[in-house]
Formats: sequence, structure tokens, C-alpha cells
Amino acid sequence: MIYKRNKVYHVDVAVNGVRYRESLETTNWQEAQHKQKELISRIMEGKAGAPAGKGSFASLPLEQALAELVKNRVGRVAEKTSQIDRERSKVIVRHIGKTLVRKIDAGVVRVFQDKRKSEGVSSRTINMEVTLIRQVLKRAKRWSVIADDVSNLPESRNVVGRVLTSEQKLHLFRTAASKPEWDAAYCAAVIAVNTTCRKVELLTLRWADVDLFARALSIGRSKTEAGHRLIPLNDEAMAAFASLRKRAAFVGGGAPEHFVFPACENSKFDFERHQKTFRTAWRTLVKAAAKRSGNEAAKLALASGAEPEAARLVAAKAYQRFRFHDLRHQSITEMAEAGVPEAAMQSIAGHLSKKMLDHYSHVRMAAKRSAVEMLGGGLIVTEPGVQQIKSQPN
Repeated sequence: MIYKRNKVYHVDVAVNGVRYRESLETTNWQEAQHKQKELISRIMEGKAGAPAGKGSFASLPLEQALAELVKNRVGRVAEKTSQIDRERSKVIVRHIGKTLVRKIDAGVVRVFQDKRKSEGVSSRTINMEVTLIRQVLKRAKRWSVIADDVSNLPESRNVVGRVLTSEQKLHLFRTAASKPEWDAAYCAAVIAVNTTCRKVELLTLRWADVDLFARALSIGRSKTEAGHRLIPLNDEAMAAFASLRKRAAFVGGGAPEHFVFPACENSKFDFERHQKTFRTAWRTLVKAAAKRSGNEAAKLALASGAEPEAARLVAAKAYQRFRFHDLRHQSITEMAEAGVPEAAMQSIAGHLSKKMLDHYSHVRMAAKRSAVEMLGGGLIVTEPGVQQIKSQPN
């Protein structure tokens, strides 16, 4: 049966003993009849989803449904996964949080994908966000309605982290050291670029894992089991740990069971919980480094008569979207360029896929090729159609 409520047509129909009552979202009688037939057809094909009655999960705004989903997953998934769920939820809520779950169709998802893509977000990140939307729709028994019309964005399988030049790297770290509020992120970055440590490996590090006398770092928690390893510490990594040790002692921490990067809320340290991320400080200092680098390049260009704005953009672009994780790629690339054997690289960095090893082998060959180009001494003289070696007196 089709009926009218507040000038909008609704349908109330029972199929195979299941009652469906929902708005047809039209004030036109002919369109309402057409939508009723489409609904019944989808129900018969098993693509209509469960009825969205008052108080059902499907009747909730997406913001509320996401909060409930994430809350119910706590304790069932790893703490890191719960944290990622919360972060993805914030982005989804910002774009489509007020939309009712039952109103989410393939068009809504595609618009969300397009908006995120226009923000410069990677396809992989967008696909993971859509996965969280899919989990909500599955719980509401609505995913089957749009599954055939929603596709993941193509992901690049050949992406390798960004790497800075020596000058850019030095500029970044000088910027990081310039403000006290960036100290934790600065020390973490120094350790990461000198040890290949991942962010999660640093955040979960306890003082019991750091042996300053033996100058070694033990990684017990990593992305994979292959990531569990013992890493020697060079002078720069030792200096960073020494600075963190002084900070811990000053605020009453530093016990073996305490985290190296403890949580801090309202200026109070909790050494039994680790800091969740370096993201805010890291992004801020990278932007500052980009701005400083751009300003310096613009001044030099102006002094030499070149276009300052173009120089500014080129210099700043080097730091665009430079992630904390890219420090790991920075250190592995520098080892490869220095000719470090692959076995030693794997021992220090933990697991490296064949694709990554192939990439760093290529980097190493490029460095060697650049080196041998410096060895030429004008020994070959090229003439039209003839090449001859200069004769040297005995």
C-alpha cells in the first residue's frame, strides 16, 4: 500500500512475511508507484536490505552508528585498530556524519570518495575509510543493496616512501629542534632516521628495551614478527635517547617498565601508557620546514635575478606530505647508497619485501653509477665516425 504523510508518499508492504515501511521520497504519485515496484523487485532479489524501522540501527545517523560500531569493537580488535577506527570515523563524520544509515547509497559513497580524492588523500586511505562505512552498512543489513555499485579506488602497488636530499634532511631536523614543543617528535625522528624504526615501534618502546651501555635497542613489538630485532645505536641515536632520559628523570619517570614516550594529558605524564602518535607535532614542524625552505629559496632567487615565487614553490614541495614513516625509507635508502649488503639492511630494518629490496638495489646501483661517472678523465676522444684512445707516453 502507498500512503501519504506530510505530502510525501510512503510504502507499507509485506514480502515473504517481512513488513517494509519506508519513505519513497517523492510527492509525485506516478513516481511513487514506480519506486514501489522497484522496491518490491529489489526485495525479491534480496537486494533491498532489512526494513529500517524506528529505533533500528539503519535509522541512526551515520555519526551515531559509527560511534556504536567502534565502541563494540573495543576489546575484540587490537588497541591500535581501535585507534585507527576512531581516526577514520572523524573523517567520515566530517563529510557525511549527519546522513541516516538507510539513506546511504552508492552515490553517497562515490561523492565521499571524490571529495577525499580532491583533498589529496591516497586511494589506499580512502578505501580503508570506505571499509568502515561498509561495516556499518553490513550491520544495518544494507550493504547488499549497494555492493554491486561501489568499487574501491585503484591503489598504486609501486609506491615507495619519499626521501630527502642531505641538505633538505638537515634543514628539516634543524627546524624540528627549534621549538621545545616539538622535542618528543624531534627525538623520535632522530631515532627513526638512525635506526629504521617504525612509528609503532617507537611509541611502544619501554626503557627496559634501551641499553645505553651496550648502545643497543631491542624491538619487541613491530608490524610483523620479522620486525623483532636488535639494533645498534650510533652517536645521534644515543644523544636522542640521552635527551629523552633527562626529560623522563625530570618529570619522575625512567623506570624500566615505563614507556620512553609516555602519554601526557593536561601537562601530567602517565608512564604506564604510551603516547598515541606524533602526528600533530610532526605535521606542524614539516610545514614549518617547508615554509622556511621556501622563503630561503625565494631570497636567493631574488638576489640572483630569478623568479622568487617559482623557487619558493619548488623548495617547499620537497616536504609536501613527508610522513614520519618516510624517515624509515630515508635511512634504508642511505644505507643502500652507501653499499650496505642486503642481509645487513634486513637485519637492521626487519622485514623488507622483495619489492622493497629490488627498489633499494636499484637505488644502490644508481648511486654507484653516479660515482663512476666522476672517474672519467677525458681518455676518449670522439671524432666523426672514429673513436681513439689518447696515446700516453711511457
